[in-house]
Amino acid sequence: MAERVQQPPAKRLCCRPGYNPACRQGQRAGGVLCGGAGSAPGGSGNGKTHNPESLLDIAARRVAEKWPFQRVEERFERIPEPVQRRIVYWSFPRSEKEICMYSSFNAGGEESGTSGDNNDETQLPFLRGVTLLEGGWVDNVLQVGFHLSGTVTDPATPSSPELVCSVSVSFDRCKITAVTCTCGNKDIFYCAHVVALSLYRVRKPEQVKLHLPISETLFQMSRDQLQKFVQYLISVHHTEVLPTAQKLADEILSQNSEINQVHGAPDPTAGASVDDENCWHLDEEQVQEQVKLFLSQGGYHGSGKQLNLLFSKVREMLKMRDSNGARMLTLITEQFMADPRLALWRQQGTTMTDKYRQLWDELGALWMCIVLNPHCKPEQKSSWLRQLRRWNSVDVCPWEDGNHGNELPNLTHSLPQGAHEMRPHRTVFTRAIEACDLHWQDRHLQHIIASDLYANYCYHDNQEGSLFDSRGWPLWHEHVPTACARVDALRSHGYPREALRLAIAVVNTLRRQQQRQLEHFRRHKKELLHKGHTSITNMEGWVGHPLDPIGTLFSTLTESGRAGEEGSNTCLDLSGTPSPPRADLQRMPVQRLLGDGESYVALAVETALIGLGQQRVMPDGLYAQEKVCRNEEQLLAKLQEVELDDSLVKIFRKQAVFLLEAGPYSGLGEIVHRESVPMHTFARYLFTSLLPHDAELAYKIALRAMRLPVLESTASSGDLSRPHHIVSVVPNRYPRWFTLSHIESQQCELASTMLTAAKGDSRRLETVLESIQKNIHSSSHIFKLAQDAFKIATLMDSLPDITLLKVSLELGLQVMRITLSTLNWRRREMVRWLVTCATEVGVYALDSIMQSWFTLFTPTEATSIVATTVMSNSTIVRLHLDCHQQENLASSARTLALQCAMKDPQNCALSALTLCEKDHIAFETAYQIVLDAAATGMSYTQLFTIARYMEHRGYPMRAYKLATLAMAHLNLSYNQDTHPAINDVLWACALSHSLGKNELAAVIPLVVKSVKCATVLSDILRRCTLTTPGMVSALHSRRNSGKLMSLDKAPLRQLLDATIGAYINTTHSRLTHISPRHYSEFIEFLGKARETFMMAHDGHIQFTQFIDNLKQIYKGKKKLMMLVRERFG
Repeated sequence: MAERVQQPPAKRLCCRPGYNPACRQGQRAGGVLCGGAGSAPGGSGNGKTHNPESLLDIAARRVAEKWPFQRVEERFERIPEPVQRRIVYWSFPRSEKEICMYSSFNAGGEESGTSGDNNDETQLPFLRGVTLLEGGWVDNVLQVGFHLSGTVTDPATPSSPELVCSVSVSFDRCKITAVTCTCGNKDIFYCAHVVALSLYRVRKPEQVKLHLPISETLFQMSRDQLQKFVQYLISVHHTEVLPTAQKLADEILSQNSEINQVHGAPDPTAGASVDDENCWHLDEEQVQEQVKLFLSQGGYHGSGKQLNLLFSKVREMLKMRDSNGARMLTLITEQFMADPRLALWRQQGTTMTDKYRQLWDELGALWMCIVLNPHCKPEQKSSWLRQLRRWNSVDVCPWEDGNHGNELPNLTHSLPQGAHEMRPHRTVFTRAIEACDLHWQDRHLQHIIASDLYANYCYHDNQEGSLFDSRGWPLWHEHVPTACARVDALRSHGYPREALRLAIAVVNTLRRQQQRQLEHFRRHKKELLHKGHTSITNMEGWVGHPLDPIGTLFSTLTESGRAGEEGSNTCLDLSGTPSPPRADLQRMPVQRLLGDGESYVALAVETALIGLGQQRVMPDGLYAQEKVCRNEEQLLAKLQEVELDDSLVKIFRKQAVFLLEAGPYSGLGEIVHRESVPMHTFARYLFTSLLPHDAELAYKIALRAMRLPVLESTASSGDLSRPHHIVSVVPNRYPRWFTLSHIESQQCELASTMLTAAKGDSRRLETVLESIQKNIHSSSHIFKLAQDAFKIATLMDSLPDITLLKVSLELGLQVMRITLSTLNWRRREMVRWLVTCATEVGVYALDSIMQSWFTLFTPTEATSIVATTVMSNSTIVRLHLDCHQQENLASSARTLALQCAMKDPQNCALSALTLCEKDHIAFETAYQIVLDAAATGMSYTQLFTIARYMEHRGYPMRAYKLATLAMAHLNLSYNQDTHPAINDVLWACALSHSLGKNELAAVIPLVVKSVKCATVLSDILRRCTLTTPGMVSALHSRRNSGKLMSLDKAPLRQLLDATIGAYINTTHSRLTHISPRHYSEFIEFLGKARETFMMAHDGHIQFTQFIDNLKQIYKGKKKLMMLVRERFG
């Protein structure tokens, strides 16, 4: 709390009796100054006596709690001094709870900080204040009237010196109304020094010096005493008060001064005025500054957590029925509305962050609680309504469903249709504005809230809007979220018992409504099934609703058994008529609210199941859809904390049957709307919960929930007993389901859970497999399921489950079919995994996938991965195959390879040759396929690769044939001296040279035609002149002469001329765009050219003529030509 050093001015004017005719005679009682300590109730100051409390203390305590002291003075002409003392004594707060609330975020205060697990908690002002008090650092405590003062010392630490703080506290009617401290801390909450002083007064009242208000003491002084008092006061504090004293003296001596026009004088110790609002001190400026700071941090530095703590503080205040709760929320809301990011986001069309959006939701929910305060005065509600409408009219006010508005009508049903519908979008404040029209005056509602025993056992439950059910217990028919908002409001304002009564009435109404819906569907089942489609029965689902009705009911019911609920010591009286004493209500049987065998937990569980199973439409907008998922997960997390017993299992069975049979009212009915929220997550919870108790029912639920109608293009038909669905088709519109990927992952999790549970049960596995194949459309999710099934089937501690392995294989085959014609970056991983899975299943599975490879794999995948893996030694060893089985499997692999080579020779020919090596006929067939495809469909790179393979396998003539075919496809220009095919060209020429003169003579024309690069041609030329051709063919041919080939004869003469021509052409090309930095490189190039020229018999003459031509043609390049002359003459 920002404590200001200067004490605020007194709010009351006190005067001597008889001075002002308006003042009642005897208003102040005379008497001597009392400097003694106020006695403790019942006698001596040690507080250990057990004497009965006196009537004076009882009456003074009640007056001190409810009446402003001015009202007491006006009511009685003379108040005895002992009575004044006891009223002043009892006016200070007696509970530490409120002091803790105003000095820490934690409602638990001391208890939450004693664990020592969180060092930050030990720095809370309340805990620090307790430490200062218990350490004896509080001193000079003095109470003068309704004002407490003292000094609190902060002990020295290694980082800071000792600090003595002067603290003062004003109070009225058991509330601290103002605080000041010289420590200068700026915060929302009271500082530790204020806490220490206040707790000193609470815990040690007998040690506090108590005086009546200072004006009472002044009344008892004579003129001389008053003058002495003033002069001494000025003397002690002359530097601080002398200017003020002189100014006041001048004004008092002036007849027409303003100060003389007012009777009496202010007294800061005299308590509050009748007109003063009685509330705890709250530094509004600091609240605004802190919220503004947290918002400016944009969610960083824990600001989101701090804002949530502020919201919790508001709820804590509401529960204590503290009026500052609404004040604080108003201040917070003003800062939220002033956040500059709202206008920026609206202008840019961007969405606010998810955490920030949730803060706005909490803001709207809190306002709903505040306006539904059952004891709210009409003028106060009108003031809040004006505020809410003002915020609601601001353009940047956030919408209820995120960035998507909706056109839903006013769904509270009890509210008038009017101006609110004119706004195109519902904002976060719309529901609170609508709730301002609600009231608590309905007699039936008042009876429900007032008593556990309200019932009508003679009532006939035969109408839609019956007030009681068949048991005679009360029902409450109201828009469910609105009714639950009433429950939340009762809890929030400290009426837990009343909230529980209304919650039970709402739950009983839901159960009765559920039964009526089931009966209605059974009557019209044939008609609805014949239509084959349905409409959503509830456009506003309860799960994911802004008011969280199901969560409210669940929390109210589960928390009802906790002892010592806050605010449970007060009865709620809405009618103005006397209500039974609380003690009498407490003696009433708690179980009266429940039926035989029921419990609050059972009711809470049943409520959650009803809400989660409701068929509801998927809302528009990303945030609203994420909220549905998040709310569902929160409810399921709460349910998972409940341990199932026999009674709860009975409820699960009952609700599961209803969900399956309730038709359009259930998200798991036979008929669901195309855009209804899927039930995968909920069904998985039901499945795991029911499986140990009723497996058949568990599987029915899970299989029914597997459907995802929004991805179906047409309505299904057929046997409704099978686990599929009927959907209505929305023509020409694909829904904008932003959370579809999350929904599909939950569908996958449900399927995986069923597969795990069905291990060893072939009938169940077959059914689950059919459901997966029918309902899951994402290849990645099917692949995940296949992998999951494979892992479960091949656990190390047990024998492989062959049925589950087959399911895994079937799913893998489906993935292959789905992804065969689409791009998927995991495709190779999927193919490898499928072969592994088929290997585990057995040799027949491998043979099967090879037989039908064209429906599962591309030719490349089939040869390079499938067939290659099948033919590997590891596969043979893994399957323990005999020779006959190995040969059959190899035959299938070779057949696959040849088929793939025929279909895609470019990518499969080499793999086919490799796979067919051990079968001569198959190998020859593969080679012929390569030759047939070489002329048209294969590139020189592929042909060179296969040619090298042939040479490696010992077929040089076939390699030579393929190399010549590759050369026919090659074109190497003059400047491609780093082309990757150069090595293949050199290899082809070397191969031809090794085979003989004829082969070399045949390949050189191809080289001359395909290669224009001078350096490559010269390299080939040199290699051909170094050795005698025919090193290989000499072994089987007599054509080899054993002599080096002549450069003057074919075929080398043709190659030499082509090389010289290539040098000449390349030279001219390079000189066209040559730059000085490349001159030296060009000279080296000419040097290599000269070496080639010199290989011809007239090479010297040709080169000289070539250089002379260069000098003449490029004489403009003087520097370059000078270098040419220096090097070549």
